[in-house]
This record gives sequence, structure tokens and C-alpha cells, in this order.
Amino acid sequence: MTEGDSPTVARRRIRLALREARDAAGLTQMQVAEEMEWSLSKVIRIENGDVTIAPNDLRPLLSFYGIKDRKQVSDLLTSARIARARQRQAWYQTPDFREHLSDATRRLIEYEIEAVAIRSYSIYYIPGFLQTERYAAALTGKFGEELASPKKELLLAARQNRRQTLLSRLAAVEVFVLLEESVFMRPIGGEETFAEQLHEMRRVAAEGQIHLRMLPFALDYPIANNGSYDLMALSTEDTDSEVLYRENGMNDEIVEDKTTTQRHRQRFDQLWHLSKDEPDTIRFIDTRIKKLETRSPSPDIPELE
Repeated sequence: MTEGDSPTVARRRIRLALREARDAAGLTQMQVAEEMEWSLSKVIRIENGDVTIAPNDLRPLLSFYGIKDRKQVSDLLTSARIARARQRQAWYQTPDFREHLSDATRRLIEYEIEAVAIRSYSIYYIPGFLQTERYAAALTGKFGEELASPKKELLLAARQNRRQTLLSRLAAVEVFVLLEESVFMRPIGGEETFAEQLHEMRRVAAEGQIHLRMLPFALDYPIANNGSYDLMALSTEDTDSEVLYRENGMNDEIVEDKTTTQRHRQRFDQLWHLSKDEPDTIRFIDTRIKKLETRSPSPDIPELE
């Protein structure tokens, strides 16, 4: 625990520690609520990170859980104070975004802002935080029946805000993007829009702002059928700080179970080392761009050097 932790990181540390302590004590959330004379919803919201716990509430709760080590208690109290620090309302917490973004999506954005490393594995589309405006609009438009117009517009605005936020802090976060070859072959939005998207991906990869690799079709390796996902590491020192985000159709979720996050990280690392390296991936992108622009020339897209 450090005084330099952000409220986001401190709040996560507190709620995970309390959940683990309750499990270790063999207590249910209802038993905790009854002992502390709280509502059950308060216990649930604290453990979910929806609200922060006051230090005056934390002390008796730790005592109930049998946590008496002075350093541990002190660290958790420090985390509680930091977690309750006032922050300027973030754009994704404003009423319009709160109405249309899921809890998991808002937490994803919050963690992206704090992450020291992001690992993204995708088998269908360019990851959301790298999508150009036209590519994102074309992709979101394919879900027209499921998405009403106001929500669609907010999702597009959120995606561009995520992209700009990430690009503004690339000096503070390492980004590893691993894409199946099919992602490079699927011309979302048409050839011109997709060529523009590939140009932008090529630029940030060639400049070393992100690490980009491709998994070729011909890879003879058992790839687990677990879909696309993002892993966000919130600390360079805490090996258990990674958070998993994944989508399934119109639903999404944040997973913080250590066994699950570690399994996905292991799979990511295995595939990363088997994939095409960065120079080979950039050369493949060059080839795709050339083919796309031969069929659909676009004078607005700059020439490759």
C-alpha cells in the first residue's frame, strides 16, 4: 500500500481484501450485515466496489473478521481513506453515460485509465480503444436492431473518449495487442474505412507506441475457444493486480478471480510468443493496405513511407 495509490486502486484493494477476509472467516454477507447492523445491500455494494467504506466502519469490521495485525489494519485504513478521496466526476460517470454504459463497461474504462499494462486479445474486431471513429461507427451500426439510437451515439462517444485517453497516456502504460489474422481480413465499414483503420494501427505500432502482433491462420497450435478479452494490470509490483474484461454478445463482465485472470494471462503469453513478431505484422498490414487501396483508392489517407 502506498500513499500514491489512486482512489480507484485503493477501492479495489479494500473490497478484495474484505471479500477474502469474509470467505476465510466462513461468513455469509447476510451474517456480516446482521453483526454490523447494516443492510445486506450495503455489504454487497462495498464488496462490489459500488461504494467505499468509511474508516470508522472498517475498524469494527476488521475486528469481526479477526484481522488484528497492526500493519495490515493500518494499510487497509490508509486504503479506505484514499478510496474516499474526492475526485472530479469522470466523463463516464455523468448521467448520460451512466444510463447507457453497463457497470462492467464503466469499470473497464476506470481500470484502463489506471492501468500500467493492457493486454488485448481479439479474434473478430479491432479492440475498442484503438478503433477510429469511422470504423467504430460502422461496427456499432451492425447491431442496429439491438441498439437504440441514443445508446448507439453514447457508445460511439465513449469509444472515442477511451481512444483519446489511451493515446494521451501511452508513455505511462504498455499496450500489447494480439489479433487473429481474421481481424485484418474483415473490412468493417468497407475498404476505405478499413484501410484508414489499418493506417492508424500501423502508425502507433511502427512508432513503438503499442506492441502489435498477429496470429496467422496457419498456426498449428490448440487455441482455447475463450473469445476476445482484455487484461489490465494496475500495478507493476502486485502480480495479482490484473483484471479481466470480456464480452459475450450484448453482455459484458469484469472478472477479478485470480485463477481466471492468471489462466488468461498464461494463454495470452503463450500465443504472444507463437505469433508473428511486430515487424512481420507491420509488413502484413502494409500488404493489406495496398490491396485495399488498389481496389478503393483514398487520397485522404497518407502514403506509407
